[in-house]
Amino acid sequence: MEQLPHPSCNICGFFFFPFAEKGIDLKDRSVIELGAGTGLLGIVVTLLEHCIPHAVLWDMAVGVSHVLLSPSGAHVTITDRAAALEFLESNVQANLPPELRPRAVVKELTWGKDLDNFTPGAFDFILGADIVYLEETFAELLQTLEHLCSERTVILLSCRIRYERDLKFLKMLRERFSVSEVHYDSSKDVHIYKAQRGSRRDDF
Repeated sequence: MEQLPHPSCNICGFFFFPFAEKGIDLKDRSVIELGAGTGLLGIVVTLLEHCIPHAVLWDMAVGVSHVLLSPSGAHVTITDRAAALEFLESNVQANLPPELRPRAVVKELTWGKDLDNFTPGAFDFILGADIVYLEETFAELLQTLEHLCSERTVILLSCRIRYERDLKFLKMLRERFSVSEVHYDSSKDVHIYKAQRGSRRDDF
């Protein structure tokens, strides 16, 4: 597997702690990654079937070679703006074995603008790694989350709280969803927030 360096790679890695701690079965789950960049997160989720405690041994010096792999993981839609799609597609082709490539679909999604191309509420999980940083995109991101969510959908967003605007986004998110922090790494100052519609607080 080729290593896919990206400024958000350290944040991507922390996504697997909530899955590992809860023993979440990802087999045949429907997952969408927003603002995918290199697609690293979506690629790894495609490879994962079942995360059990201690099964995910994330080492950013090595990449994702220590992640438990399976031939039957999630169905993942990996999205970003049009300019990123060629790079995304090449990464998927280079980093997934042929038998798993049909499970990962690269698709254009500009927040708030391409929603008619996505069935409302069609996903079990919505993932975003370090996508909360431009205040002018907050309204469109929230609109996109609301469109993609059903009552059963779990949103997982990992981020660093760097500026006042990041806290503003969390306030806006809490006005629309039930939000809780499910993981915090103090050494990297990375938070993972889980959001669901209404008052639901499902244990995934």
